[in-house]
Amino acid sequence: MAEDREAGASAKIEKWKENGVALRAFFYIFGTHVFAGFVYLLFYLGEHAQK
Repeated sequence: MAEDREAGASAKIEKWKENGVALRAFFYIFGTHVFAGFVYLLFYLGEHAQK
């Protein structure tokens, strides 16, 4: 019985870690795209600036 509980707890922890990794990857990818969009905006505004 104790082994079943330990196995269940271990599986729950592993699932939690997997979700954490997926969430972190999502935020890194999202953040990179936001940063790239900001850089693109800077180039766009620089190209169309009054000189």
